[in-house]
Amino acid sequence: MTAIHAARVAARLRRDLGIEVGKVSGRYGEFKVEVDGKVVVEGGALGALGVLPPVAGIVERVRNALAM
Repeated sequence: MTAIHAARVAARLRRDLGIEVGKVSGRYGEFKVEVDGKVVVEGGALGALGVLPPVAGIVERVRNALAM
């Protein structure tokens, strides 16, 4: 589930923001999005249960982090 969500987020970031995205495998249920080494989104403990941040919210947080 997490890998599918990560792929969707990566595709949306490429499409909406025109940025290159890299994916790194982590532990089961781990979900983080970093911009320039700073974590801007973290799935937290619920990630292991498949409760992940919505794609639109992630795109907005990355957009804001890039604007800084």
